Amino acid sequence: MKKIKQLRLSQKIMLGFALLGVLICVCTGVTGYFQYRDNLQRLYNTTAYDIAETAVSYFGEEELAEYAALTLGYDDGTVSEEEIASVRASDRYRTLSAQLDALRGAMDANDVFVFCLDLETLNAYAGDREGWEPLLYLFDSYTVPEYSYSLGDKSSFNPDYIAELATIGSTGERVDSLFISEGDYGYNTAAILPVTLADGSFVLFAVEIPMRTLQSALRGYLLGVVLIAAVIVVAIMIVYYFLFKKMFVRPVERMASAAADFVRGGEGGELSDSILSLTVHSSDELGLLCEALKQMERNIRDYIVNLQSVTAEKERIGAELNVATQIQASMLPCIFPAFPEREEFDVFASMTPAKEVGGDFYDFFMVDETHLAVVMADVSGKGVPAALFMVIGKTLIKDHTSPGRDLGDVFTEVNRLLCEANSEGLFITAFEGVLDLVTGELRYVNAGHEMPFIAHEGGAFAAYKIKPGFVLAGMEGMRYRAGAVVLEPGDKLFQYTDGVTEATDAEGGLYGMERLGKVLAENTSAPPEAVLAAVKADIDAFVKEAPQFDDITMLCLEYKKKMTEREERS
Repeated sequence: MKKIKQLRLSQKIMLGFALLGVLICVCTGVTGYFQYRDNLQRLYNTTAYDIAETAVSYFGEEELAEYAALTLGYDDGTVSEEEIASVRASDRYRTLSAQLDALRGAMDANDVFVFCLDLETLNAYAGDREGWEPLLYLFDSYTVPEYSYSLGDKSSFNPDYIAELATIGSTGERVDSLFISEGDYGYNTAAILPVTLADGSFVLFAVEIPMRTLQSALRGYLLGVVLIAAVIVVAIMIVYYFLFKKMFVRPVERMASAAADFVRGGEGGELSDSILSLTVHSSDELGLLCEALKQMERNIRDYIVNLQSVTAEKERIGAELNVATQIQASMLPCIFPAFPEREEFDVFASMTPAKEVGGDFYDFFMVDETHLAVVMADVSGKGVPAALFMVIGKTLIKDHTSPGRDLGDVFTEVNRLLCEANSEGLFITAFEGVLDLVTGELRYVNAGHEMPFIAHEGGAFAAYKIKPGFVLAGMEGMRYRAGAVVLEPGDKLFQYTDGVTEATDAEGGLYGMERLGKVLAENTSAPPEAVLAAVKADIDAFVKEAPQFDDITMLCLEYKKKMTEREERS
C-alpha cells in the first residue's frame, strides 16, 4: 500500500489557520445572514402596514360599516345581487376602488384588499374544510381579472391562518410578519390591519407586497462575506508566513533537524554535536526547549560514557563469574559413573545453579574401603558469597569425616569452625550419610536439611522422617546427634535441597513434597541417573517459562549388593 505523505508542522499550522478562518467566517456569515434577512423582512412588513393604514384613511367608519353589512347580507341572502351590482357601479365604490389600485401601484404592492370573515362558515367548516370560503370581499385591487374580487365575492384562504385572522379581528391587535410566503407569486410578505366597527364587528385590511430586493440583497451579503473571508484567510497566511513561521515554526524545525542529526550520529557510532551548536534567540518556551535539548545531549553523552565503563566492568565480572562457575563445577564430583569398579552401589548427583554460581553443594567419597559418604547441603543466600561459604563448608565436612568417627561429632566440630569465621551471618543446612557397604547400615546426621526419600526393595519412594538438628554456623556450642537406618540390596536413597520443593511457577504455586513423592514413586525401579532426570523434567514441566529462583540440587544412591571378601579388599 502506498504510504501517505505526512504534513510538516508548518503545513499543519497553515492548514489549521485556514480552517479556523473559514470556520469563523462561516459562523459570522450564517449569523449575519439570518439577522440581515429578519431585519429586511421586518422593514418590508412595516411598509405593508403603512400601506394598510393609508388605505384605511380612504374610508369613513360609517361607510366601511355599510359595505360590510352589504357583503354579509349578500352572503346570507338578505341583500340581492341587483343591490350589490348597483353599489359596485356607483361612483363612490369606483372611486374607492381606483384609490386602492393607485395606492397599490404607487407602493409597488401585489394586492390591497378589504374583507370580513364569515364566522358562521368558519364555525360550520371547523372539521371538513372542503369548499371552505370564509373570506367575504369588500374591495380588491388585484390586477389579474380572474383572481380579482369585488363587493360580495367569496374566496378560500389558508386554513392554518383563519384562526389567527379571527383573533386579530376580535382583539384589534396587529401581528408583525404574520404571512411570509415564497411560491408561484414570488417572495412576499403580508400585513393584516384590523378595523373595529361601531357594532363590535371588524373589517380586515390586507396588503401583500413583494420582497424582490430581499433575495438580491442576501446574495450580495453572502458574496461580501465570502470575499471578506477570503481576505481574512489570505491575511492570516501572510502574517503566518512572515511572522509566525519565523518566530515559532522555523526554530522548532531547526531543533527537530538537530535532534534527528544527533540520533543518526548515535546510530552510526559517533555522536553529533548538532544540538549543542544550536542557537535559538528566544526567552520564551522555545528558548527553554532549546536549553533542555542541549542538557539532554550532555546527559546522554555522560550516560554513554558511564554505560561504556559499566559495560566493560560487567564484561570483566561476567568473565570472572564464568571462571568461578567452572571452578565450582569442578569442585563437585561430576564424572559419572563415579566408581565404575565398585559393584556394591551406584550414585548420581546434579546441581543447577540459579545464578552464575550457587550456594548448594553435594559430595560423595569413600571414607575407607567399606564406607561411602554422601553429603547434601544448602547455603543461605545466593551468588558469590554463598559460593565461597559453600567451599568452606564442603571442605570442612569432608576433612572431618574419618573412619570410625561419629557423624554427630563431625557436624559439632564443623559448626564450631564455621561460627568462628562467619562475619556475613550465613548458615548451612546439611545432610551427611555414611553407608557401611558390608552391613548396609546408613549412619546419618541432619543439620536443618530436608528429609530424604528412601525406597526399599519392592516398595516405592517414601519420605523418611528424621528429626532435624539446628543449621550449621547458626549458633555456637550446638551439638548434633547421629541416627541410623539399615538398607538392603536394591534400596535407594534420594536427597535434595529446597530448590526442588520450592520451585515456583508463573502463578506463584510451589512444586511441593506431594508432587515430588509422586514422580519418585513412578520411577522407583529406575537407576539413579534416570530418577534425577525424571524429577528435573517434571520440575521443568511445572514451572514452564517462570524464572528459576533457587539452586536445584539432587543426589540418588542405590545400594545394589553387600560387600563380600572384606578381608581380601582390606
